[in-house]
Amino acid sequence: QVQLVESGGGLVQPGGSLRLSCAASGFTFYYYAIGWFRQAPGKEREGVSCISSSDGSIVYRDSVKGRFTISRDSAKKMVFLQMNSLKPEDTAVYYCAARLGPCTNYTGSYDYWGQGTQVTVSS
Repeated sequence: QVQLVESGGGLVQPGGSLRLSCAASGFTFYYYAIGWFRQAPGKEREGVSCISSSDGSIVYRDSVKGRFTISRDSAKKMVFLQMNSLKPEDTAVYYCAARLGPCTNYTGSYDYWGQGTQVTVSS
């Protein structure tokens, strides 16, 4: 059974940090790119960051560059998103997703999705 399970969300003050985790099972993790997406109320789901399977190349959306760091531990089948200097506009449900192929922002091309974890940035 394929599963992607996110954890680590919560309520944090502006300027604070959170570390999201995505645990994968049920598929050959090594061959899949893993992306982090987020969706705020009333907005479309958007790509945040992605790490490829082959060469470990990484992409970030412009608004999180320098603040977020994605990493993967293939032995543990996990991907992490370290989020620093959080802003209220980072508030959203964060999802991890897996696709057999290179990173892309096109949500429809991802094969598997987690259930999401809520991140709220507020004072």
